[in-house]
Amino acid sequence: MVSCSPRRRNRVMTSLRSIPSIDTLLGRPALARAIATHGHESVTGAARQAADALRDEIRQLGGHGPGSDEEAAAWLERRALDILRARVAPSLRRVINATGVIIHTNLGRAPLAAEAIERAGRIAGGYSNLEYDLEAGDRGHRHVHAERLLRELTGAEAALVVNNNAAATLVVLAALADGREVIVSRGELVEIGGGFRIPEVLAESGAVMREVGTTNRTRVTDYAAAIGERTALLLRVHPSNFRIEGFTERPGLAELTALAHRFKLPVFEDLGSGWLGAEDPDGSLRDEPSVTSSLRAGADLVAFSGDKLLGGPQAGIVTGRRDLIDQVRRHPLMRAVRADKLTYAAVESTLGLWADAPSRLRIPVVRMLTMSVSEIETRAKRLIEQLNDIRSLTAEVVDGASTTGGGSAPGSALPTKLVALAVEGVSAASLEARLRAGDPPVIARIRDGRVVLDLRTVADGDGPELATSVRRAAQS
Repeated sequence: MVSCSPRRRNRVMTSLRSIPSIDTLLGRPALARAIATHGHESVTGAARQAADALRDEIRQLGGHGPGSDEEAAAWLERRALDILRARVAPSLRRVINATGVIIHTNLGRAPLAAEAIERAGRIAGGYSNLEYDLEAGDRGHRHVHAERLLRELTGAEAALVVNNNAAATLVVLAALADGREVIVSRGELVEIGGGFRIPEVLAESGAVMREVGTTNRTRVTDYAAAIGERTALLLRVHPSNFRIEGFTERPGLAELTALAHRFKLPVFEDLGSGWLGAEDPDGSLRDEPSVTSSLRAGADLVAFSGDKLLGGPQAGIVTGRRDLIDQVRRHPLMRAVRADKLTYAAVESTLGLWADAPSRLRIPVVRMLTMSVSEIETRAKRLIEQLNDIRSLTAEVVDGASTTGGGSAPGSALPTKLVALAVEGVSAASLEARLRAGDPPVIARIRDGRVVLDLRTVADGDGPELATSVRRAAQS
């Protein structure tokens, strides 16, 4: 057993005696104020943790602790306050998305328009007519909210909103196909992010899956051969984040609906991304079906996300025939998947912006999708100018590609300009980690040994913060 020298032991004991009692510590002004905010028990616990930390530090340093009793008390006060702040600090934080992935699932998908944020805040701050009929003065239904705008924008007879698109698919299948067969192409039995698998959703809904065709080729005759007395509906699924190319075949939606309607069966399309149609200067969405085009082609129900190409909050939206929508609304599962007042507020506000073409650019997703390369280049050069005085940093504008993301428009590549960064003596991985550790964190990419920033996905107002974060990371 190794023991420390008497001199070291005496030095440790002397430093430990500089630590004040907890009662004395709680009497200091900052901690006394903290008691009013956090409560006596929480502040006492934080003070004890701080004291334990200082004791451990003094022992590890062989008695080299604070120079005086006052320094020890001030150190403990600061540490206790840090502990209190960390205890109540939220884990969900705002980040700057400089990846160029517009609908970034890991970063919360679509950022909301300012109007949607303001409206959700006003609704959240008080009471609302969520389920109250103001004209009748009696109980109403939450389903009426957003329906008028959805009908206007898509041409559907009716619409409903639930908490996400997976829930929309589940409740439709449960309401219309429980215990009966749903015909679906093998090429559409997809899995998307988070383990969402079409076969498993079908099983959970109580429907019986009837696969037709092959992975790469399914014909309308395959559907026709599978229709029988137990058939409830035909399901068509957007391929989401993958693409089958080469020797392929898939019947058009109009052809599929014509077959189904001949047998008096509905067609339900899980469209996924929810594109309503808008200006597409780069043609990246040319293969992305819109909700309106699907309904016009004869689909009886179309489900899509509110937080992808629509640019709103997380939500699942179903549009289509009123009789089928009413049947879904009456299903008991609707109570488990219904949307709350904040979702309705943000959805309605986003749809209101879609209703007038000029206002669509105020939806961040639409603005990012339609942003020109020259505008991105101008913003990139402006960022570099703000960093020119950092001698260790090399920054230049290079060509690159942004992507839609979120399972929308798979394979899309939007031309962009990137800011490529390199810091002398610092690896790209270390620089990326420094940016990620900042406040706010900056999420970037590494390409060809350099950190790259795509300003397509950086909000206009975040430019100064981004420049500050890069400066701190480069000079750290």
